[in-house]
Amino acid sequence: MNSRHGLLPYLFLLPACSLIGGFVLYPALQALLLSFTSFNMITPAEWIGTANYQRLAADPFFWSALRNSLLYLIVVVPVLVIAPIGLAVLVDGALPGVRLFRALFYLPVVTSLVISGLIWKWVYEERGLLNYVLQASGLVAEPVAFLTDPGNALFAVMAVTVWSGMGYYMVIYLAGLQAIPRHLYEVAEVEGVSRWQQFVHITLPLLRPSMAVVAVMSSIAAMKVFEEIYVMTQGGPMDASKTLVYFIYETAFAEFEMGLASAAGVVLFGITLLLSLINLRLLKRKH
Repeated sequence: MNSRHGLLPYLFLLPACSLIGGFVLYPALQALLLSFTSFNMITPAEWIGTANYQRLAADPFFWSALRNSLLYLIVVVPVLVIAPIGLAVLVDGALPGVRLFRALFYLPVVTSLVISGLIWKWVYEERGLLNYVLQASGLVAEPVAFLTDPGNALFAVMAVTVWSGMGYYMVIYLAGLQAIPRHLYEVAEVEGVSRWQQFVHITLPLLRPSMAVVAVMSSIAAMKVFEEIYVMTQGGPMDASKTLVYFIYETAFAEFEMGLASAAGVVLFGITLLLSLINLRLLKRKH
């Protein structure tokens, strides 16, 4: 009887484990094996050892894409970790219209990234809405080349990633805020502690687990960004907005070098795993 009860939970997990094994683990293992081969989807794969990794190490386009991905990470993640806290505090409570604000802030999350990219591409155009507003307000005299200037393109796409992700992380922080015991704030008010001091000494420390979760999730999202770049810039101009995922896409489906693309994917997986472990270790320390 005990053995049957011990086996029962695993039987319930079997369907999910089968799906994960068939659609996640097996493809990941295949990609790892392909990274040591020369394969173009037409001729049989040929084992070449670490030649693909050596090619990546000597490929300036790979290093440029990796730098862009790391820049994306450095710029986007702090914004997505900090800014949604303000939104969550703003919509936490029962003020009139707060549900409407929550829905408006969350709307970009449920909007397709392809649609969001197309909308923002129109907004960024030289005759688009943003340039019209900037010129009408006198902030600029000439249209700003947001997507066609190598110095602006990547940051313009970053803004779209932040805009589309803020509402999602706001909900995570909102759940963290509502889990904080209210009596802590009541005691602080009785002691004459200001709202700002309550935020610094009560809210932020108790939101640290949520912040760690957001840091992990936003780091992964920043490293694997693709849709916005594909729709808005396609890695241009002059590869200025080409990230590591877009490099993998081009290598695999434009140049048909599946082995090289798989090697780049393994590198991306390693970086993402390292970032996740660092964030989880920080979370463990804070506990």
